[in-house]
Formats: sequence, structure tokens, C-alpha cells
Amino acid sequence: MTYSAGMSLTEPTIIGALSPSRAGDFMTCPLLYRFRVIDRLPEPPSPAAVRGTMVHSVLERLYDLPAPARTVAAALDLVEPQWERLLAEEPAYGEMFAGERERAEWLAQARTMLERYFTLEDPRVLEPAERELYVEVVLDDGLMLRGYIDRLDVAPTGEVRVVDYKTGSAPGPSFEAKALFQMKFYALVLWRLHGSVPRLLQLMYLGGAGEILRYAPDEADLRATERKVRALWKAIERALDTGEWVARPSRLCDWCNYKDLCPEYGGTPPPLPARQPGDTVRSTRRTTRAATDEI
Repeated sequence: MTYSAGMSLTEPTIIGALSPSRAGDFMTCPLLYRFRVIDRLPEPPSPAAVRGTMVHSVLERLYDLPAPARTVAAALDLVEPQWERLLAEEPAYGEMFAGERERAEWLAQARTMLERYFTLEDPRVLEPAERELYVEVVLDDGLMLRGYIDRLDVAPTGEVRVVDYKTGSAPGPSFEAKALFQMKFYALVLWRLHGSVPRLLQLMYLGGAGEILRYAPDEADLRATERKVRALWKAIERALDTGEWVARPSRLCDWCNYKDLCPEYGGTPPPLPARQPGDTVRSTRRTTRAATDEI
């Protein structure tokens, strides 16, 4: 048995790791998971994804201000500095736009989302216990579950609310279960870490008309989520053993950056590399947000 830095002697060897994003990739299309996790093929920056990152950054920093100062104007004042910070960290983001007008429209959409946030709740009456909270837990079979929680609210009575910001529109009723999987994943991690089930899961959609999706989980929900996550990992291990990563065509293919490599569209995937998911976490635990999205 091997142990990584910071592990206790009672922890099992880590066989791999899953974040909600990568679990979602595999459920959407195993070949997409392979391209992102096994092949680690680069993807061009997505304006929608980068805008989401920026809006999240603004909302995180909004709560650094004293409660009375958390106003719409204050949030809008944070947009340009956060965009400049992201651009300094990743200059390629500047190449997403055809010109200044397109960039200005993109920033205007981010501001609209932030204004919509204030129609859903009043940040002046909230004091989050945690923001951008990294969590991880290792299940008894050695599978690590990890990710970043946008916000954790704790009531004076100790009840926990898990909050996630989404910059898209709220899903229809037939897609709510898929949307809630990420939140149940986080609730499972918190439950296994602390022994108590979060009281409420809250998805805040800042696109469209602006909506809140709330769900109160129980232990049965989280046990079912754990069974699902374990089954997903077994399916990933089978694909690793056989080398068969099945493409699962859907409407999402229209937005896939790997369409030219997909056999369903006449493409040929590259040869499989030797590395496997979980290799990095066997020897070290990384605690950056990017790391949780890799595996």
C-alpha cells in the first residue's frame, strides 16, 4: 500500500478521482471523457465558460465587502478588475473576440447576470461560512471525490446550505435531475466528511429570467448518489482495461471541440496514451480548482 503526503495510515490507496465535471463528461459521452482526461487534448477558451468564471469571481469578492456595501453598483464595479485579472493570468482569453464591440457585448452580458443575481437574493443579509471551498473525500474503495463549492451557508442552528451559481438558464423539468447531480455529489462529499446531510441544495441560475432550483436531500439520496458514482468509476475502469471509449451522440455534439476526432463524424481518435486517471493523485494531492477538473 502506498500513501501520499498528508494521508493517514488508515486511508486506502487512491485508485483515481472524480469531480462532478468529469463525472458529467463520462455520463454525457465516454469518448469526451477520454479526450479530456486520458488524452488531455487542449480546448480553445469558451466565451461562455470564461464569462462564468468571471461572474463567479465577482460574486466571491462581493462578499469581501462590508454587508451594507454589497450593492449592484459595487458588483458592477468589480467586473473590469476581474476581467483584467483573468486576462493577465491567461492572455489567450483576449483572442476570443473578433473586436472591441464583441468584447463589450460580452462584458455587458456578464453585468446583466450580476444585476439578475440581486433579484434572487440580497447579499447584504447573508454572511457565507465558506466561498470557493475545496472539498475532497476518499471512499473506502480508494476513489477520491473532490471539487469546489461556490458557497456554503451555515445557519445559527448549524444547518448547511450548499449554493452553486450557474450563468446559464434554468433547465426544464426533464433535465432537473441531471442538474442536481452535481449538488448531490457535493452533498455526498460533505456528508462523508462531517457525518451530517446538508439541509438544502440551491442552484442559482443567472441566465434567462433568473431562477432558483432548491432541493432538500436525505441520506437515501446520498447513498444512491454514492452508488451511482461508484458505478461510473467501474465503467471508467472497464474502458481503461478494454481501451473502448464509446461515443454517445447527442445534441451536445454541436458544441464539442473534438467533433473532428469522433468516429461518429468520420474522425479518428489519437492513439491512447499510457497514463490513466488517478496517476497524479496517487502521489500528491493538488488543491487548485483546475486540478479538480482534470480527473
